[in-house]
Amino acid sequence: MVLDLSGRIDVNSAQLVEVVGQCIRDGYVDILCNFEEVEFIDYMGISVVVIAYKEVANSQGRMKFTTIPAHLRGIFSVSGLDRVIEIYATEDMALNSFKEDKVIENIKKMQLRRRFKRLPIDIKIELKSKSEKSPACLKLDILNLSAVGAYIYGCDKFKLGDAVVLKLKLPPRGEEIELDGKVVWLSDKQVQHQIHPGMAVEFYNIKNPVQQKLIEFIDRNLTFSPTDPD
Repeated sequence: MVLDLSGRIDVNSAQLVEVVGQCIRDGYVDILCNFEEVEFIDYMGISVVVIAYKEVANSQGRMKFTTIPAHLRGIFSVSGLDRVIEIYATEDMALNSFKEDKVIENIKKMQLRRRFKRLPIDIKIELKSKSEKSPACLKLDILNLSAVGAYIYGCDKFKLGDAVVLKLKLPPRGEEIELDGKVVWLSDKQVQHQIHPGMAVEFYNIKNPVQQKLIEFIDRNLTFSPTDPD
């Protein structure tokens, strides 16, 4: 989302925070602020910008700036904001940097996945949306489990990007684990008909003790399963 700012940014600019909050609620967590038409910004305005930036960061998004007029660069430097937020000379350069970030992030995710073993398994789980008014699927099957994600079979009610909550019990003790996840891939009925309907869910905000339990469970059971070549 590109926000073209104009006029003054000062103590009366709370609308900037409101607009950024609405962008996040609408699913736009990567935000570029264009300052080309901004005439004035003071230290109270810097505080407003910092609040907006924190809103984005707390939503796992990115906020960047572009086209800072020469007469405003001093306050960005003195406040230290130019050392926290990436600033680009042109809008095209800033937009390309978002694309580069995505490529790097995908590479890191792939490297992270490869650090963790995957276990073919059949465990019954419950899957619910984090939104109260959205769907839920009970008695689904996990077909593939790692410490960073799972492939889930038996539900076609979710879409890409949906935030979900998984509940499963690890055998043999039946210890219940609850995990936050995000749908990152959906099966194609024409191509993957054997495992359709299904979805890949990536875990996030997973606590270290919970992840360690998953790792120990997978390592313990992999001795009885074929080795994953990846």
